[in-house]
Formats: sequence, C-alpha cells, structure tokens
Amino acid sequence: MKSIQSVKVVGTGRYVPARVMTNEDFSKIVETNDEWITSRTGIKERHIAAEGEFTSDLAVAAARAALADAKLTPADIDLVIVSTITPDYIFPATAALVQHKLGIPKCGGFDLEAACSGFVYGLAMGRGAIMSGIARRALVIGAETLSRITNYQDRASCILFGDGAGAVVLEGRAEPDQGIIYCQLGIDGVGAELMITPAGGTRNQVTAAGLEAQENKMVIHGREVFRFAVEKMQALVQEAMAACHLTVDDVAMVVPHQVNTRIIDSAVGRLGFPPEKIMVNIQKYGNTSAASVPMALAQAREEGRIRAGDAVILVAFGGGLSWASAVVKF
Repeated sequence: MKSIQSVKVVGTGRYVPARVMTNEDFSKIVETNDEWITSRTGIKERHIAAEGEFTSDLAVAAARAALADAKLTPADIDLVIVSTITPDYIFPATAALVQHKLGIPKCGGFDLEAACSGFVYGLAMGRGAIMSGIARRALVIGAETLSRITNYQDRASCILFGDGAGAVVLEGRAEPDQGIIYCQLGIDGVGAELMITPAGGTRNQVTAAGLEAQENKMVIHGREVFRFAVEKMQALVQEAMAACHLTVDDVAMVVPHQVNTRIIDSAVGRLGFPPEKIMVNIQKYGNTSAASVPMALAQAREEGRIRAGDAVILVAFGGGLSWASAVVKF
C-alpha cells in the first residue's frame, strides 16, 4: 500500500434553509432599511432555520451533497469534524448526531469551535488526521444556526447573520503536492470580548435576568472588528501566496469568510485580485460564521469557477480573535 503524500478535497456540498429573511423584513422589526444595510454590508437577504430545524440537520444535508459530489457513501467516511458555534447541545458533540443521522457505521468525530475561522481549522485537523494515518477519509463540515443566538433588538448586528452549512470530503492520496498544500492557524485572546456571547458557559450561566438582557446572544464590536479583519485578511492572503510561491495570476480564486463586502473589497482588492477571482455570496446568505467558507467554496465549484488544477486560497477570521488560511489545489 502506498503511503499518503497529500490530502485532496474530493467533494464539496452546501445547504441553506428554505426561509429567506430580506432587508425589508428587518425594516419591520428594527429602525433600518435596505439602502442602509446594503451600503454597509452588501447583504440583501439571508436564510433562517425553521422551527425544529437544527445545526445537525443543516450539517447532514450539506454532508450528503458533498458525499454525492465525491461519489462516496457514508460508509466510506471514518472521521467527522463539525465546526460550529451553535451546536445542538453543549454535549454530546454535534458530530455524533451527524454520524448517527448519516448512518456512518464506524468513525471518529468531534466538534471544533473557532468561530468564523472554524471550517479552515477543521480542514487543517482533517488533513493532519489523514496524513498521520488516523483516518482514510474525513468529512469536514461548517454548520450554523446563528439565528438562535442573534439579538434581534440590536440594529447594528442582527442584520448580519444567517443560517447554513457547507461540507467537504477529504481523501488521502499517494501523489505529493495535491489538495491542501498549506495551512496557517492563529488565535489571540486579547480581543476575546470583541465578538462574544457573554452568557451560556460556565463563567456566566444563563439566568432569567440574563435572558431578559439578551446576554445569551452575540455581541459584536463592529469598528474594532472591521480594522482587525481588513489587516488580517490581507496579511493572510499575502503570507499564503509567499509560502506557496504563487502570484495573482497563479491563483484561480480567493474564497474569503463572508463577513462584509467592504472588508473583502478593502483587503483582497488591494492585493490586485480582479473581482472575478474573489468569491462573494454574502448578498444572498449573510454572515454564516463557520459555514461561510465551505458554502462559498461549494458554490464556486458548482458554477464552474474552480476547475481541476486550480489553486484556491481560503481565508477566515473571527471570534477569539482567531484567523486561518489554506491553499488548496484541485
């Protein structure tokens, strides 16, 4: 048996709930309008999970699409990684629910929490597990039901978030220099309170007064996050290109975390990438945290914007503060 020399992305998939929430819908619950939201974020609509539809359900739907794309079955998977900040439960892991719903007969699995950077973190963990021989094929999923932790009384932040899931199937290959050829991960807790859900953990448990004060919902400090995001996204793309000896011409697509069109344009546009090489779908889905990058990646492949042989840069940043990047050769 040949030794594993690389880990390739062999399938991608995505899923969003049926319900759509438009900017016009928000104008009925907070003081805002379509022009204000669009000009500041680029978002026009986002998808919201139905009553009784949970993160594991979204994850399973995206996983089935990725498996179909890879022409594999659940039985071919032996590791499940779910990146999420909105798990079904504190425990057990959402990965266990996904394994059961998919009917995978035997596998390992765990949840990973790195906020909006989570999927790229999961990609690195899946790659490591396959390269080390722990797994043969891994299912890496980013899935969120952010609508459950969004404060719909906060005019500035409630407009940003949507629900969805994206997934990839990873497989070891004997040929070198394929698939995931580069990863970078980072975290710095000095900015932990810039993006946070104050209550719900063991430090601040949820109380009746806390529920009334929306302490179990997300808090985002937008201006500080904007500055961090622009600088970090630009640096991550530059470092990935330098490490892999890539130029703008060598990169088929940059797939960034879908946080804000102004952030994406400010960061990646400055590096000389033309608009057609930057995957942006935030206008339809909003910020879906860990689901953002895999959803955008799957859509880019569906639309034929990523083909065999292409080099793609994935870049994300989020709560922690955390950040991550990867270079994938398809």
